[in-house]
Amino acid sequence: MAHEYPRSSGFEQSYRCYPVSFIDKQHLEKGDKIIMPPSALDRLASMHVDYPMLFELNNSSAGRVTHCGVLEFVADEGLIYIPYWMMENMLLQEGDIVQVKNKSLVKGTYVKLQPHTKDFLDISNPKAILETTLRSYSCLTTGDTIMVPYNNKKYYINIVEAKPSSAVSIIETDCEVDFAPPLDYVEPEKPASSTLAKKRPQEAEDQVQKVARFNPFTGSARRLDGKPSTESVAPVIKPPQLESENGTKDTKPSTSASRQRSGKLVFGSNSNQPTKEAPKVVPKKQETSEKAPKKQETSEKAQEEKETKFQAFTGKKYSLKG
Repeated sequence: MAHEYPRSSGFEQSYRCYPVSFIDKQHLEKGDKIIMPPSALDRLASMHVDYPMLFELNNSSAGRVTHCGVLEFVADEGLIYIPYWMMENMLLQEGDIVQVKNKSLVKGTYVKLQPHTKDFLDISNPKAILETTLRSYSCLTTGDTIMVPYNNKKYYINIVEAKPSSAVSIIETDCEVDFAPPLDYVEPEKPASSTLAKKRPQEAEDQVQKVARFNPFTGSARRLDGKPSTESVAPVIKPPQLESENGTKDTKPSTSASRQRSGKLVFGSNSNQPTKEAPKVVPKKQETSEKAPKKQETSEKAQEEKETKFQAFTGKKYSLKG
């Protein structure tokens, strides 16, 4: 005659635990399902429990708690078989006592994961691999470490955070997944930005000064007839010819005049205007005969002095067309 259990009480039982490899079910290492004895099914069937069935595993000696689902009820009485990675999280050895209690968990909306190594992020699509792996899981508990097998390699991932509770169900739910930096991740050293920041404004200021500085007459010379120019110097204005003391005109300008006029533009055609002549010395014998012409010369000199004065924009106009 089967024992009847009150419907109001929850399921809670202690079992000895062993890895799933003891019953040749190594494929269960890829999830969080456990194997329980048939008596547990009889008791659960007589209770009002939520489906799918979820359980809380508690190792009171180590103070470790996790959550899991159930796959089958075919274990020997008094024993349960759980994945080895769960035994490691619970700090359990083969044959240790673990307390099993049925539990109802809310559906998760957010989970934050942290890989142990950077190798997991080197996978071409880690989120897709993780999504495929989590289909074998019923729930996630904050503080647990799950194992993700991929390409003949095992990747361990910590459950850093879960919302809206520290233990959530991930069966038929849309759950947002976020990644924390791997445990072996090292931030690259920052360059000395302070020295670069000081140099850049100084270089920019020097560049602006170079651009803003005006240098007149620094271009190359061009001829109007299109022929190549042999000289690329600034135009030099010829000074007017001066008479020497003996009355002859000097063909070469003085060095002082050339220095003052080189590189300057002079408006008007001073080169075509008559220059001021030095007064001639007249012998005493000719004074009487030249008195009349002297008055005429003085008036002409006064006229010449007026003409030699610089007047801006009074030169002749020339056309490039000829």
